[in-house]
Amino acid sequence: MAQALDIDRWNLECEFNNTDHRTDLNGVDRLIVRRGQPFSISLYLRSGNYQPGVSSLDCVAETGPQPSEQYGTRASFGLSANIDTSRWSAAVTSPPGDTAVLAICSAPDAPIGRYTLTLGQSGRIEFILLFNPWCPGDAVYMDNEESLAEYVLSQDGFIYRGSYKHPIPTPWNFGQFESGILDVCLRILDMNPKCLRNPGKDCSGRRNPIYVSRVLSAMVNCNDDKGVLLGKWTDGYEGGVSPMFWKGSVEILRNWDTQACQPVRYGQCWVFAAVACSISRALGIPCRVVTNYLSAHDTNSNLVIERFINENGDLIQSREMIWNYHCWVESWMTRPDLKSDFNGWQASDPTPQEKSEGVYCCGPIPVRAIKEGELTFRYDAPFVFAEVNADVNTYMKKKDGSTSEVTSTALVGQRISTKSVGRDTREDITHLYKYPEGSDEEREAFKKAKHENKRLQQQQNQGLHLTIKVTSDMRKGCDFDVFAVVTNNTQSEKKCRLVFGSCAMSYSGILGGNCGFKDLLNVELAPGAERRVPLRLNYSKYGDLLTEDNLIRLAALLLDYSTREQMLAVRTIVLENPEIKVRILGEPKENRKLAAEITLQNPLPETLEGCCFSIEGANLTGGHVISERLGYSVGPGEDAKVKIYFTPTHSGLRKLVVDFDSNKLCHVKGYRNVIIGK
Repeated sequence: MAQALDIDRWNLECEFNNTDHRTDLNGVDRLIVRRGQPFSISLYLRSGNYQPGVSSLDCVAETGPQPSEQYGTRASFGLSANIDTSRWSAAVTSPPGDTAVLAICSAPDAPIGRYTLTLGQSGRIEFILLFNPWCPGDAVYMDNEESLAEYVLSQDGFIYRGSYKHPIPTPWNFGQFESGILDVCLRILDMNPKCLRNPGKDCSGRRNPIYVSRVLSAMVNCNDDKGVLLGKWTDGYEGGVSPMFWKGSVEILRNWDTQACQPVRYGQCWVFAAVACSISRALGIPCRVVTNYLSAHDTNSNLVIERFINENGDLIQSREMIWNYHCWVESWMTRPDLKSDFNGWQASDPTPQEKSEGVYCCGPIPVRAIKEGELTFRYDAPFVFAEVNADVNTYMKKKDGSTSEVTSTALVGQRISTKSVGRDTREDITHLYKYPEGSDEEREAFKKAKHENKRLQQQQNQGLHLTIKVTSDMRKGCDFDVFAVVTNNTQSEKKCRLVFGSCAMSYSGILGGNCGFKDLLNVELAPGAERRVPLRLNYSKYGDLLTEDNLIRLAALLLDYSTREQMLAVRTIVLENPEIKVRILGEPKENRKLAAEITLQNPLPETLEGCCFSIEGANLTGGHVISERLGYSVGPGEDAKVKIYFTPTHSGLRKLVVDFDSNKLCHVKGYRNVIIGK
């Protein structure tokens, strides 16, 4: 007759199990395991011995407030001869005796979250279960160790900003394994409206990474719920901090958690995407942040952005815009709801732009579906397709109220970028989203997407050609020239009007003040001639107008008097911030105090006041930001210099992320890779 094991006490062997399950960076003081992979606990028996084939043990695993077998949030199982990794199972792996090593395995599709496991009459243990991208039976399985090291285990990386001609890597501390962050991520799932409405069903949904990533895309913004971040793209940042202030996700997630789930102020697209990436990696979903340069925001799903300018070539603001860049995330998973060709990277976007099923969220949609023009696939394919493929039609609104079309070549969806695996370089992934322009495959995808508006790139006007040229060296604080270049490709002389203007601009396309302007009423060009018209941009004029994005929009508008045809050339330039130099003093070792000597030279022709350096880094700064304020002002060409002390807690390659802030030079970013020895 089966004899129930009489358990006196147990040891969860957290250090062994967490290390084996690659969760040890969360700490080894509690049990955190991944689904579909066995873990072992030691049982110390009060009486009797473990006897194979005789001893029995009833095990019940439960998650969520309303566990039920029907929902898959409760599983009952007994001892088997061997572990079965395809379902919940348990087996004793030690020889007969008064202690027993019990191996337990969860189903590879079990809901993730907090569990209690009841062992017989007297044993009750708690653990956290995560997605397992190392398990072939898990929907997030990824068969490449280097990719897993980057997309699950790496706690730092780059997010690409700047402009498509000049992508600038911004270092970011994802910090998904910092103390307490996993608990915050689980709380985010618990605070989502679907969970508050029907917790049993929501916990059941957590078996499915498609469901979880869609919930995250809604919960990282706070537009419909007690989400993490409040977005702000205009005016000042009263009541919060500029999105440029953040260097990582840890402080944002902690602030949300400690402030009773009140939204953290403020975020913009790269911050939303970075926080979603941190949460996804914490939960075990492989994830990366991607940047789409010249990203279209199509509000009416016609795949066309209608752009209006005035008679000076200035953009008239509307809801349909082209963002200088836009960031979202891709998460790796299978799509059993679609054909198997659509497994792999799925795009989802936590920045609140348009509602989906009544909620501000977007995705996940297979990246492959965007490339193939499969706009009926779930979720939100038309919106993402437009971001990388929309047409742009430009019209001029004249003072008399009439409008006329303007010839302009506007690019959309350029240089889609993410950090390379295992290297600090940019990987261009545009080819994953779109076929080469003009190819048969592109035409086929557009046909499928009913993108009939997509005209073959307008043949450049054979008569007049207009373009904007810039110099390579455009640093904040310098004066420099930009050029409108007009070429006459006709056989006859041309008389034209050229309006050449510049204005400060935010990355989301919102225009600021005029940085320099020229209106030439009589530009004459002989047949075949070229004219370069310079526009001087002086720091004294643009310095106070720039946003923290350091962007200036250049627009040249040409009117051909003979044909009355108008053409527009637009280019966005990004002014470079100075480099932050970081020197590590001392031998980098675990639990040994180090100093970072940080220097920045003031490139501006004016004095910097209120200078402050801040550093943070996963396993480097104790999960906190460390700041050092300078007690002096820094004149033009002078160095701002500090020494900041920190103590690394784990060995390995880490990024120390640095931020410099002052009254005139705001949130300059830098980093230093540090290899910490044991």
